[in-house]
Amino acid sequence: MATPEPPAARQHLGHGVGLRVPHFEQALGPGLDVDLVEAISENFLPGGGRPMAVLQRVRATMPVVLHGVSLAIGSVAPLRHDYLDRLATLIERIEPAWVGDHLCWGAHGHHHSHDLLPLPYTEEAIEHVVQRIDAVQTRLRRALVLENVSSYVGYRHSTMPEWEFLREVVLRSGASILLDVNNVIVSAVNFGFEPQRYVDALPSDRIVQLHLANHADRGHFRFDSHEGPVPEAVWQLHAHVVRRHGPITTIVEWDNGLGSWTQLREQADRARANEAAALAHGSATP
Repeated sequence: MATPEPPAARQHLGHGVGLRVPHFEQALGPGLDVDLVEAISENFLPGGGRPMAVLQRVRATMPVVLHGVSLAIGSVAPLRHDYLDRLATLIERIEPAWVGDHLCWGAHGHHHSHDLLPLPYTEEAIEHVVQRIDAVQTRLRRALVLENVSSYVGYRHSTMPEWEFLREVVLRSGASILLDVNNVIVSAVNFGFEPQRYVDALPSDRIVQLHLANHADRGHFRFDSHEGPVPEAVWQLHAHVVRRHGPITTIVEWDNGLGSWTQLREQADRARANEAAALAHGSATP
């Protein structure tokens, strides 16, 4: 089984934001004054028109990372080779720093749930996912960067915690980790574990990117809302991640109730400042 090297050997590209339609005018006009952007792969797969013009303009001035939402790498449904073909074409055209998706399932037969559903944390699931990752990485000729999802349901058959499952998947497959700090907090509250325990168990050299976002308190559970500025709990855990694993490329996600470009850029600036402050206070104990 092929095991590609982790993308960019943990290259630190800086601090950026998710590229969203309301900010296309900014991109085509004065430009996006951040270090990098993350583009949702599916938004650009048709391959032309204004979205592609924006993405190409941005790519000419800064690094771009591609992040998908429909690979469904953990599903038992066959991989969609038409999707992979289009994604490979986009990768060739944009030359992203890396390309990724979510460690989840969402497809059953010819149907797609359009949701990021957690996997059972078992040895059988690890073997299944690693085989599919290998097939995708071979087709794309790129190592994948896989994100931990926020969880609202669990499985009685799980035999290990999520962080152990994630660690084994990336170590066996050659993939890397997009650590969503907000998702760790959401799942930690929903399932009653310490978020720092999750963070500390991951291999530092496999974490190539971070996500920072907001969540909603629904009373008896937390929901990954991506609405509003990053909350203090996420900033605190972000600092812990940096102290533990070092400086890491970071993207702020803000999708619902999207603020102005200035507000979004300020969130990326705060991520840079938060990282610097965490590093100034020294590393956590390995």
